[in-house]
Amino acid sequence: MSEPDDTRKQARKRLGRDLDTFEASRAPAKSSLAGIGDAGEGYRLLAGLLGGVFGGLGLGWTFDHFVHTSPFGLISGLLIGLGVSIYAAVRSALAMSARAQASGPPPPAVPDDEDED
Repeated sequence: MSEPDDTRKQARKRLGRDLDTFEASRAPAKSSLAGIGDAGEGYRLLAGLLGGVFGGLGLGWTFDHFVHTSPFGLISGLLIGLGVSIYAAVRSALAMSARAQASGPPPPAVPDDEDED
């Protein structure tokens, strides 16, 4: 709270310091696994792979249904969907790897508890 004899400028400075202190206390602690990434990125990668394959299968089946080219549309749709999804997954994995390298060195290894005698 501001004192009665404080000027507005001093009161704003005190309020700013209090706000900075509050925000610093609420900031999450940096984890030792911060550079590794989320599980959400892995699920997004898996969903892209599965979506590409099933999307290609669906488009190939639809093509076969309307054009009557029994298995050829299904097979080509599967191959095209698989190729596109692998390409997208590799690009995503390379981007995740670049972000992990830019964030700093990897966390230290955990020592093994077992004896090697």
